[in-house]
Parts: sequence; C-alpha cells; structure tokens
Amino acid sequence: MAKKASKGKAAPKADKKPAEKVASAAAKAGQTLRDSATKAMKNTARLNSKVIDHAETNAKEAFAAMRKVASAGSVQDVVKVQAQFVREQGARSASQVREIGDMIASFGRDALAAMRGK
Repeated sequence: MAKKASKGKAAPKADKKPAEKVASAAAKAGQTLRDSATKAMKNTARLNSKVIDHAETNAKEAFAAMRKVASAGSVQDVVKVQAQFVREQGARSASQVREIGDMIASFGRDALAAMRGK
C-alpha cells in the first residue's frame, strides 16, 4: 500500500504571509531607492546646468566691463566702470547663491517627502 502525501508537510499558509510581507516591503524599498537615485541624478544635472548658466553670465559681464575699460577715455572712467562692475557682480553673485541654495533646499525637501511616502 502506498501512502498518500500528507497535506501537513507543506508550509502552512500563515508562514507564507510574513515572508510575502517582507518581500513586498523589500521590493518597495528597492523601488523607492531607484526612484530617489534617478531623481538625484536629474537634480544634479539641473544644478550643474544652472551653475554653468551663472558662470556664462558672469564671464559675459566681465568681458563687457573689460571692453568698457579698454575704451575708457580717462582713469576716472576706468574707476567708474570697475566700481559699477564690482557692485553689479556682488548683487549678481548674491542672487546666484540664493538661487542655488533654493534649488538645493527644494531637492532636499523633495527627497524627504519621497522617503516619507508623501
């Protein structure tokens, strides 16, 4: 007489549920990490692009000031051009630093919201 396989030897259903929960949580965490990494790469590209834009603007303004200095008719004109450039560059730099800081803060807020599941 052959014995039938008993159903009692299979893993109980209750044992599968915790494993499924862990696997599901791990998959969700993995996807969250992949999404976060993708977003971080996009944010880095945006930030790099903005820094390059700022550098380009600053270089253009510096060359414009040098052209004015080169065509100045007197030392007083040179001093005026340089003073104006320094004032404008200071304001421009402050604005650019603020803009970059705002971008970075926004990226941080978005990253935290994603980690919290919002």
